[in-house]
Amino acid sequence: MNQPVRAPRKPHVIVADPMPVRYARGWHVLDKASEFNTTPRMFEAFGQRLAAYRGDIDGKVHVLDAYCPHMGADLSKGHVHEDSLVCPFHGWRWGADGVCNHIPYAARIPEKAVIGSWPVLEENGLLFVWNDPEGNPPIAAQRPARMEDCFSGEWTDWTMTQVPIDSNCRELVDNMADMAHFGPVHYSRVKRFVNIQDGHRYIQEMQGGHEILEDGATGMSTTAIYEGPAYMTTTMTGSLYGHPVTVHLLVSHYPVHMDRFIINFGVMMKKDPALSEAVNQDMVAKYTEMSVASFIQDVEIWNNKVRVGNPVLCEGDGPINMVRKWYSQFYMDAADVPAELVKRKQHVTL
Repeated sequence: MNQPVRAPRKPHVIVADPMPVRYARGWHVLDKASEFNTTPRMFEAFGQRLAAYRGDIDGKVHVLDAYCPHMGADLSKGHVHEDSLVCPFHGWRWGADGVCNHIPYAARIPEKAVIGSWPVLEENGLLFVWNDPEGNPPIAAQRPARMEDCFSGEWTDWTMTQVPIDSNCRELVDNMADMAHFGPVHYSRVKRFVNIQDGHRYIQEMQGGHEILEDGATGMSTTAIYEGPAYMTTTMTGSLYGHPVTVHLLVSHYPVHMDRFIINFGVMMKKDPALSEAVNQDMVAKYTEMSVASFIQDVEIWNNKVRVGNPVLCEGDGPINMVRKWYSQFYMDAADVPAELVKRKQHVTL
């Protein structure tokens, strides 16, 4: 008996609309706060060059546009005088507010002698910078929550690793909803997977196990929270060397430009009071090594994948479209964000 001839199935055509050049509104971590002193540092971020330094008088970190509008020198190659940044080319001084306050060979300072000054925040041992395409000040309700563990003395300091990714930073947020990648990429066994959107926060709750980061007996539980577009912390419980451990992981990024971003990957571990300081430090170093090895598996994917605006999804993939819609709020003007993107919503995949 002849079988009916089926029409050939057409391949799915990947669509990814061009993205406008725009960087997300919100707080971004540049590095540990302790890494900033009176020696200026240069950062390529948000499609431009920035200069970051700690004032010699006020002791605060300041971030300014790096290029001097006088003759174009890089201010990050200059030096700090009191709380101002001095241009290495002609000695013009730029205050923390971005206003030129001294020219060594002129009595009158031009009205146009102003550069960009970026809002900054030191919290949880980290240095945050605020970006807003509209130029508005930081939104008070979106200030990163204080982590009391950072100040208790019962936890190690952040161990930080910087990881460059050659992709658009919006690819990163898919991981919050992508339950199916944990097995093939991270060797994790997922038993429970929940996503929650709530205003500027997005939460992933997961229970399961990991072939590298736990011994299989105690299991592993994680709660990952995005606060805004670029600051994500994860609290993870598991075991190491047969000892139960609790760690905080940091995955915070800032865009270099539209097709490259830097991830600040950090690890903090709660100290075991029964162990010496040296052993506790050895444990956090080992856990960091294994965590970075696990995280690098994602990096290989990001560096080689293509952006897909119309993914072919199946049951069990997780709420990819939900997290993408939630994330889009940070790329809109603040007045245009619809209520649907910020109202509390929960999705249980498993």
